[in-house]
Amino acid sequence: MSVRVRFAPSPTGQVHIGNIRAAIFNWLFARHEGGKFLLRIEDTDRERSTPEAVKTVLGALAWLGLDYDEEPLYQSTQKDAHVAAAEELVKKGLAYKEDKGGTGKGECIIFRMPEREAFFHDEVKGDLRKESKDVKDMVIVRSDGNPVFHLANVVDDIKMGITHIIRGDDHVENTFRHIALFEALGAKPPKYAHLPMIVNQHGKPYSKRDGAAFVGDFRERGFLADTLFNYLALLGWSPGEDREKMTKQEMISFFTLDRVKSAPAQMDEKKLLHMNGLYLADMQLADFVEQVKFVISKEPWGSSIDDGYLSSVCRLMQSRTTLFVNAATWKYFFVDIPDYDVKAVEKTLKKDGAKKCLEVLSEKLKINSFEVKDVEAAIRETERECGLQEGKLNQTVRIAVTGTNIGAGVYETINVFGREKTLARLAHAVSLI
Repeated sequence: MSVRVRFAPSPTGQVHIGNIRAAIFNWLFARHEGGKFLLRIEDTDRERSTPEAVKTVLGALAWLGLDYDEEPLYQSTQKDAHVAAAEELVKKGLAYKEDKGGTGKGECIIFRMPEREAFFHDEVKGDLRKESKDVKDMVIVRSDGNPVFHLANVVDDIKMGITHIIRGDDHVENTFRHIALFEALGAKPPKYAHLPMIVNQHGKPYSKRDGAAFVGDFRERGFLADTLFNYLALLGWSPGEDREKMTKQEMISFFTLDRVKSAPAQMDEKKLLHMNGLYLADMQLADFVEQVKFVISKEPWGSSIDDGYLSSVCRLMQSRTTLFVNAATWKYFFVDIPDYDVKAVEKTLKKDGAKKCLEVLSEKLKINSFEVKDVEAAIRETERECGLQEGKLNQTVRIAVTGTNIGAGVYETINVFGREKTLARLAHAVSLI
């Protein structure tokens, strides 16, 4: 049997990471099994399923590299087939018509649930059962003639030849009903795998209130598509051997449903940022530079920067960057004199002896070679002359030349600045003291 799975979003706005995680799992499973990954646009909500919303869904799939194998099926085009299926069930005595609620607005069609235990084997959760009294008859066509989700979902899955349905575990209750519909329509039910819920740090369903929750949010914030794909693949699935950063091909080779966990998966943005940093560190320097250039070009100080100097800055900062937007904080690399953190100046630069040490260092940095080792040697010599322990001057020098107390290694930073820029900043720091 050739595997056929589908991603069936309702295009009513942004694409939630829980939905796209389901798409990723379906895609990985299809690629691992050598099967087909299909797309169905469930656009029956005509008010909310706008062309813009559909475009958002397609854009998210394209950005993440989730290619599908056949033309998308638009559910709105299948209404006649849905209604015909309902009428067939009425003829078989498996559904009935009723003016539900006695509104007088017309008859709806109600599916008659079998009077037996509902059961299915879930590829993630194992055997699931429900007593017949707990699964009530359900409306499948409204009195206005529009099919409901349950019927449309099953009829479309039959048409598309779906063999496995991989979706969130909020659909478990629906599955009991859907299997009964498959059987009533004379079709073999697909295999089901219900994915664990994505939760916040409190164990509640992850939502916009907890932070970025939509694919577009992460893209706008500067996360790489490969990062988000890799991270979401690990939310509820384990490839084994503590693997984390992987290529798509590696994920495809390892992906099996028996490695999908049933326990809720917690969204951890710190881990996501860390992973994005790993991906950024592995980029070609030229590609990293181009992305940084785009970010800083929006800043008042970011125009007309020498390409060679920018490459030197990027070479230093690439392995220390988690998001491209971080480059907007690199102003101190590109201006003549940086903005000084007032508290850092008061706490560090105005300490007894700091002014003398910076003046001594300025003289020692008037050297021909300005390599990292030479810069470090000059700082060590200054510490000895000033009676300081090794390393005690580093933070003072960092604040003097960058205006801030955080950043890359101070020797490497000074090396990137070069002699002229470094001496000018040291002189300015001395004037502040």
